[in-house]
Amino acid sequence: MLRTVTGPVRAASIEGAVLPHEHLRTDMRWAVGIESDPHRWLDEEAAVTAELRELRQSGGLSLAVDLTCLGMGRDAGTLARVAAGSRVAVIASTGLFADPFTTVGDADTDALTGLLMEEISSGVDGTGVFPGVIGEVGCWGAEPTPREERCLVAAARASLRSRLPVATHGRNALSLLEILLGENLPGSRVAVGYAGAEPAAARKIAEAGAYVSLGVLGLGPDQAARIALGLIEDGLADRLLLSTGLSRVAQTRKYGGPGYAHLFHDLLPRLRDADVGEDTIRLVTHDNPLRWLTSGLT
Repeated sequence: MLRTVTGPVRAASIEGAVLPHEHLRTDMRWAVGIESDPHRWLDEEAAVTAELRELRQSGGLSLAVDLTCLGMGRDAGTLARVAAGSRVAVIASTGLFADPFTTVGDADTDALTGLLMEEISSGVDGTGVFPGVIGEVGCWGAEPTPREERCLVAAARASLRSRLPVATHGRNALSLLEILLGENLPGSRVAVGYAGAEPAAARKIAEAGAYVSLGVLGLGPDQAARIALGLIEDGLADRLLLSTGLSRVAQTRKYGGPGYAHLFHDLLPRLRDADVGEDTIRLVTHDNPLRWLTSGLT
């Protein structure tokens, strides 16, 4: 069973594509110790609902995973309304985002783990919405700070207790994965957000048993296609996740951006042009994300 914002859903009932790394509502304009960005937000419920509804009708979208956790402007009520209005299942997240956006102070890993477990067992923000994933957690700078490392360890320990999967964010993807694996978290339960340029690093993530999660907007379609094709050619297609990775209002179609359909309209056609078969397309857009989301339940 998948924990969606409108209640439990059987994984077997998800017949269409899955977007495993999206943001449907965010607010990260202000943080501590970094420059504020007035464009670092997304609060367009009607526009987001319309885009997902259209993708369900035209692109076969069945599920979107919202990786907006604590510190990122998460709004479970908005997610529930978007899911109901679009008829696309939505999974909400828990977790502690990067250091500039957290308010946990010097809390130790036990306290941070307890905070996550409280949300996992009791729901988020008093709404009765239960998270189905932990993330995105990671680091804002080149390497995780001590506080970010504690948040990563807490994510791993909460995953071990709850069996929910984990998604990461950060430039040094291998370092983040190492911290999680160091807590004996199975690699199969981790989706590593990869925004690097080196296929070799992506290959190491996959060979460790984790999923390489590529966002078209973060990498650009050329680089995303190059890394995806490299993994597929190396026989590691079963460790690949693909998403659009939308997180800002300017990226929605309403404001002239490519929208959530960017994956379907740009990256997937590039893969098909490179002779990637429909069985592999189905694997990376449906089978893999569902296997990741349910990895702790099997």
